[in-house]
Amino acid sequence: MITRTVFSGFGGQGVLLMGYILSHGAMLKGLNVTYFPAYGAEMRGGTANCTVTVSDKKIASPVASNPDILVGMNVPSLDKFGPAVVENGFVFLNSSLVSETPNREDVEVIKVPTLELAQEVGSERVANMVMIGAVCAKTGLLTQEETIKGMKAALKGKEKFFDLNQKGIERGFAFISDGR
Repeated sequence: MITRTVFSGFGGQGVLLMGYILSHGAMLKGLNVTYFPAYGAEMRGGTANCTVTVSDKKIASPVASNPDILVGMNVPSLDKFGPAVVENGFVFLNSSLVSETPNREDVEVIKVPTLELAQEVGSERVANMVMIGAVCAKTGLLTQEETIKGMKAALKGKEKFFDLNQKGIERGFAFISDGR
């Protein structure tokens, strides 16, 4: 099993943190992981993306020219990475900001209203936690418990954020299992 995921959006949307959480959760699960972040010089408000490769075997390259999963938090992310997603791959879209869909019939598109769901649990700041919860729930890369453990490992030393972030992750899992 090898799964390549690209997380992409504006700086400040927690894109790199989503990848970091997946990386930590997968490592704690005993899988091999590469985490490859990239961001514009302007940081907050600029572009940011990261590639996470998870595998039960050795990983030859951290680059994902054709990801299995795209997490697009904004329209430029969909435009840039959407065409490269493999056939039968997943495209997760932040439907709070992205109304378009890929012009493809060979991928599964999952629209997640991250801001609205984050507001339900108490803060728009956990929109990324809602999304990583939805991604892990739909793909089965990590269980809810493994995702929460990954978040806690990724944010070690910032325990004050654990409770709210956990609620965001749980809301993302619930959104996938309940369909709302």
